[in-house]
Amino acid sequence: MRSNRERARGRPPLLLASVKDADEARSALEGGADILDAKDPAAGALGACAPSVLLAIVAARDSALREAGASRRIPVSAALGDAPDLPGTLALAAAGAAACGADDLKIGLRGVAGEGEAVRLGRAIVRAARQCAPPGRRLRVVLVAYAEAESIGSLPPRALPEVAARAEADGCLIDTALKDGRTLFDHLGEADLERFLRACRRRGLLCGLAGSLAFRDLPRLLALAPDLIGLRGALCDDGRQGRLEAERVRRFREALRRGSPEGVGRGVVLRD
Repeated sequence: MRSNRERARGRPPLLLASVKDADEARSALEGGADILDAKDPAAGALGACAPSVLLAIVAARDSALREAGASRRIPVSAALGDAPDLPGTLALAAAGAAACGADDLKIGLRGVAGEGEAVRLGRAIVRAARQCAPPGRRLRVVLVAYAEAESIGSLPPRALPEVAARAEADGCLIDTALKDGRTLFDHLGEADLERFLRACRRRGLLCGLAGSLAFRDLPRLLALAPDLIGLRGALCDDGRQGRLEAERVRRFREALRRGSPEGVGRGVVLRD
């Protein structure tokens, strides 16, 4: 059987760096992040930032790319929070993020446990995103399930790929809802994650992994080879509430491109 990496045609996972303001966005770009993920870390796993902050992050991205003469657009994703079963509310949030210039929208499904409810909610958000996208641009919608779903009573990750496909979303991501020191791998084993990634790929969905991941998790992440890896705490000077540092982003991105975690921590103290 071919490995996940062979099935992914050898491409390294993209690095999604969560940033809380324009200064952090510039640092993430300097470090080589592939996607800027705008969020408010103090408001939870998928805490939504204020519209003014999202606008500033988009402007910082555009300015940095112009100055660098870059030909490739670096997407900005916007976390919209954990979705209660209120399709209209989240649809309006999606429309607002689109108007602020977001390219991708991330919505947590902590507020729903049933697949039917999750599909209905996801469809409403996808439709709002598509309707409000600027001409010539298609927003991607990524639905998020939580690794500790059983203990918090939310949609289990194993159901997410089918829900996302039925909702016509673009991708799936597993995160941790409770930032209590436990990581994705404390809740789900490699076999569970392998099945999740395979289910996403069978349906043509973008697949991502996040959840208090650290540099020590790189070997397992590289073996699983998701499309993207979401990080914040490992990229900051003092955990997820600290400041994101360009050097940490650079070290992690280099390790992903090499396909090896060797030397990641050289020259910088890497606290989880």
